[in-house]
Amino acid sequence: MPFVRISLRKGKSPDYLAALADNIQRALVETFDVPENDRFQAIHQHDERELIFDRSYLAGPRSDDFVYISITIGRPRTGEVKKALYRRLAELLAQSPGLRPEDVMIVITHPRQRSAARRLSQSRFQSLSQRPQGRVRQPRQSLCALLSLAEAARGKRLPLRSGL
Repeated sequence: MPFVRISLRKGKSPDYLAALADNIQRALVETFDVPENDRFQAIHQHDERELIFDRSYLAGPRSDDFVYISITIGRPRTGEVKKALYRRLAELLAQSPGLRPEDVMIVITHPRQRSAARRLSQSRFQSLSQRPQGRVRQPRQSLCALLSLAEAARGKRLPLRSGL
């Protein structure tokens, strides 16, 4: 169950936001083997001073249309599968809503252990009073792939950073 957070500057139309969210989901379905109805997304629109990004880092230059996409995945994916997602996102987002690959950055996170939410869903029939008490450990980030889609669109070798 991927959870997608989409951050961009305020001012885009509802149609633009829908195209952005729909095409992110489409790319996940096509490349990450995510069921179509497994869709959990949050769109965060920010004022100019609230979304801060370097206009030339890695594969810039970036414009005011910059979009930051954070995807938390439930099970790990191979580097090849991630590259396929980057390429497909570059294609789909260029088509609609018309984003340049340089204006999109993706971070993929995979927790090392099952999250508390997943443990609760698997034991939903167990009484809360029977659950072990104690501190719930926070999921740790085991893989963070940070990349501008321009690199994927150009077919360059994709840098994957782990342990961030």
